[in-house]
Amino acid sequence: MQMTQTTDEFTLVHAAQADVQAFGALYDRYVQRVYRFCYYRTNNKADAEDLTAQIFLAVLEALPRYRQQGHFAGWLFSIARNKINDHHRRVSHIPLDESTLPPLHADLEIKVEISQRKEQLMKLIQSLTEDERELIHFRYVAELSFAEIAQALKKNEDAIKKMLYRLIARLKDKLEADYE
Repeated sequence: MQMTQTTDEFTLVHAAQADVQAFGALYDRYVQRVYRFCYYRTNNKADAEDLTAQIFLAVLEALPRYRQQGHFAGWLFSIARNKINDHHRRVSHIPLDESTLPPLHADLEIKVEISQRKEQLMKLIQSLTEDERELIHFRYVAELSFAEIAQALKKNEDAIKKMLYRLIARLKDKLEADYE
């Protein structure tokens, strides 16, 4: 499937570079992931919508210069990252909180325990560096592959894997230590 997705992506990019009308297929493929990434980075629906539009406009404008060096999603999310960073420089950042997570459907006792664990996890995530939070957002919010994250961050794929696995292990250890 990965080869088919890469080939299909190559075809879509090539078509969009030749004809701006074909850009819609790339937009449709990535708009939800880009929006979700923007929303989790801004915690604001209007900002996420505006940023998503700005990102796709920037991608459309830069598409003729894209040279198929790696994964298109990595290139796209590097543009998204830059636009979001520009946005944060202009406005104050509102931290991610529990209200951004989907509602739970379980009995009350389980809901309370899960809520407490989520609250603790959110605090732990907020205590991370901006780079560490961004890594989590790329992987679990934008659902990028390690290769795509590596391209977006201009780092080695193995280094990205190690950083993420160590970060997750550290969060897990801290979370478990709080509940012992």
